This record gives sequence, C-alpha cells and structure tokens, in this order.
Amino acid sequence: MHYTGTLYRNPYEPPSPLLEITQGCTHNKCKFCNMYKDIQFKPSPIEWIEEDLQEIAQLYPETDRLQLIGADPFCLSFDRLNNICDLVNKYLPNVEVMTMAARITNIKNKTVEELKILKEKGMVEVNIGAESGDDWTLNRINKGYSSKDILTECEKLDKAGVDYWLTFLNGVAGVEHSHSHAVNSSKIFSSCNPIVVGTGGLTLFEGTTLLEEYKCGKFNPLDEKGLMIELKTFLENLDFEGRLITHHTSSMNLNNLNFSKNKDQILKSLQYGIDNYDMEYLSKIRENKLNL
Repeated sequence: MHYTGTLYRNPYEPPSPLLEITQGCTHNKCKFCNMYKDIQFKPSPIEWIEEDLQEIAQLYPETDRLQLIGADPFCLSFDRLNNICDLVNKYLPNVEVMTMAARITNIKNKTVEELKILKEKGMVEVNIGAESGDDWTLNRINKGYSSKDILTECEKLDKAGVDYWLTFLNGVAGVEHSHSHAVNSSKIFSSCNPIVVGTGGLTLFEGTTLLEEYKCGKFNPLDEKGLMIELKTFLENLDFEGRLITHHTSSMNLNNLNFSKNKDQILKSLQYGIDNYDMEYLSKIRENKLNL
C-alpha cells in the first residue's frame, strides 16, 4: 500500500480498508491544527491508487466499504473522483459506501449533478470539519470560508442526496467569543441536515498558531468547566435528528444515536458534569494529549 506519513481515519466509522488518494491538506492554515504542517499537498498518482486497489482486492475481496484517506480528498475534481470511483468499482464490485473527509471549500468545484453521479458510484458520505458557524470565529481561526458558505455547500449535498457529518470545535473561539461561537454554530448546524454532529474540545498542540498566540497572551482559552458550559450552550440551541458524537471533551460519554429524542437527558448529564466533575483532573488529561 502506498501510505505516506501519518494516517488519520475516522474512528467512528465501521472498520474498512483505507485507500489514500491525497497527501497533506489543501488549506493547511487552520490555527488549531498541526496534523499536516510538514506535508506538501499532492494528489496520489492514479497508478498508486490502482495498485492499492488491486492489493485490497486480494486481501478483502468482499469488502463493501472504503475510507478514502487524506486531509480533504474531496478537494479532487469531479473528473478525478469519478475516475477513482470507476477503479474502485472495477476491483471491488461489492463496495457500496465510500467515505472521506472534506472541507466546505471542496464542494464548491462540483455541481449538484456531478455530486449525484459520485453518489451513484458509491461516494455517499463526507465528514466535514466545519468547526464553527460563527463568522468571527471562522475568520479568527483562518478556516477560509464563511457561515453562508456552509449553508450554500451543504444545500448542494442535500440536493444530491450525499450524507455528511458536521464537526463543532468546542473552545476554539476562546473565552471572549465563546457564547457567540456556540449559539451561531448551533443556528447554522440546525439549518443544515447532517446525519452526524460531532464535537471536539480544543487542545493547544505543539506546532499550532493558537498555542503560540496563547503563549504571547493573544488567545485566552477556556478552562475545562468553560468548555463544558460552551458545549451545553451549543447543544441547548441545536436542533437536528441525527447522531451526536463527542470526543476530546471530557471523560463524559455523551454519544447518542438520536440527539433530538434524547436531548434533555444529554443536557442533564452535561450539567451534572459541570456541577460535579474534577476539573483539575480533566485539565491534566487534556495536557497529556499529543495530537488529535
């Protein structure tokens, strides 16, 4: 297999073979991320992809799922992705589900009709690290798009019938803009139709711009209780029917298959954590995290 560098996969996906189709990140400027800092973006050569598919076909000939790996492999053009779909269907005819990570900007270069074609060939789901629906926050962390872009591009996915996840980055706005980040993100996410909303608590990793800004006094991060209060505000205002996933938040497990049905209990559990958890202990756990 032609794997380059550290591989990041969605741990909440069912186990499936990993097919790397891009290397690095097209944007690579988000202030909180250090995952691809030293990796130049490149599409994987089509020859590599075909060879890897041949190898997967030998090892897992009956697989019905694939994770397409890279920071945002959905950046590739429709023609390129269409070609990859044809190769997958050639070597792995049982594959019905291909998933991958995506940026909001990756969707802009594809029409609804093109998205429909990719879905028909198996690209049925993308995982979008939106991080926020608040324009101040999106600009502050250098995401490279606006809240309006999130609505516009997710509407295209809806029209094409492509499922998508949206991720909220708990704490990334800092103390001063925490409430606006939570409330405005919930409004934008509720206006979309994700099948999953994921939340992750900010950790200031080495090699990130936000850590350097914190050291210089230019970023005021939330403490553990502040993170949980912000998350509660986000969830209180969130309205959607799908699955909730929380990670890098606390030792509390709020994961739930039906957020709307179980919202009240989720909020009660979160309030219990706010009132009773050992925040110093949780802070030490976060300090020991080395990467996402």
